[in-house]
Amino acid sequence: MHQILSVKPVDLEGLQVRVTAPTAPGEHPVIVFSHGYGQSLDGYAPLTDFWATHGFAVVQPTHLDSRSIGLPPSDPRTPQIWRLRVRDVIRVLDSFGALDAVIPGTLDESRVAVAGHSWGAQTAGMLLGARAAGFDDNYRDPRVTAGVLLAATGRGGADLTEFAAGHFPFMSPDFSTLDIPALVVAGDKDQSALTATRGPDWFTDVYHDSPGAKALLTLHGAEHSLGGITGYGVTETTDENPALVAVVQQVSTAFLRGGAWPAVDPALGRLETR
Repeated sequence: MHQILSVKPVDLEGLQVRVTAPTAPGEHPVIVFSHGYGQSLDGYAPLTDFWATHGFAVVQPTHLDSRSIGLPPSDPRTPQIWRLRVRDVIRVLDSFGALDAVIPGTLDESRVAVAGHSWGAQTAGMLLGARAAGFDDNYRDPRVTAGVLLAATGRGGADLTEFAAGHFPFMSPDFSTLDIPALVVAGDKDQSALTATRGPDWFTDVYHDSPGAKALLTLHGAEHSLGGITGYGVTETTDENPALVAVVQQVSTAFLRGGAWPAVDPALGRLETR
C-alpha cells in the first residue's frame, strides 16, 4: 500500500481538478473520475484514496452542476451540461502534460481508465463508446482503455418518467456502441425517481446491452450511494455500509489491474463476469 499525495485545485483553463497519486516514484495508471450530480473534486474519498494507495493516479474534475459552483438553471450552459461534462473529461485527457507537472513523473498516459457515479457514470460511459439516443454526439476516446460505471442510469424512452423525459432528453443511452471494457456496479435497493416502470434492475442495463461491459457487481441492500462511496459521513448516504464500500474498492481495483477477481461474500453481493 502506497502513501499518497493530493493536490487541489489545479486549474485547467477554468476547469478545477484534484490530482491524488502515490508518493512513490514512477508512472502510475490513471483514473479520471466524474462525480455525480452536485458533487465536486472533494467527493468520493472512499474510492479515490483507496485507488491511489493501491498505485493509481486519480484525477477528479469539478463539473458545472457542482453545488460548489452554484450555476443557476437560467444559465445558457445548463441544458448543455451533459455535453460539457464529457468535454471536461476530454480536457483532462488533453492536459496530461500540465497535470504531470503537478506531481512530476506520475501519470502513465498509456494506461487510462474513466470512472463515474450516477450522472458521472453516464459521462464516463460516453468516453467508452455509449451514445445518447437522438443525438449525433460521439465521444468515444481511444486513449481510454477501461471504465468503472457506478449506478449508471439505464434505458430511457418509455422507461423514463414524464418529468425525466421532458427535462433530460439526453437520458436515453444507447449502450450498443459501448465497446471498451467496463465494470458495472449496481445496488439491488437503488430505486430511481427518474424511471416510471423499472426497479433497481434499471441500473444493470448497461451490462446487458453493451458489448464492452465485462462484469456486473450487484450489491445487496445498496441504494444509490452504494454503501457510502460519495464520502465519509456525508448526509446524502442513505445506506451506509462500509463492508459494501470495501467490496466496490476491491472489485474495481482488481478489474482495473487486470488481476484475479476477489471473492465476494454472498451476503454482500454477487459478481457476474463474461
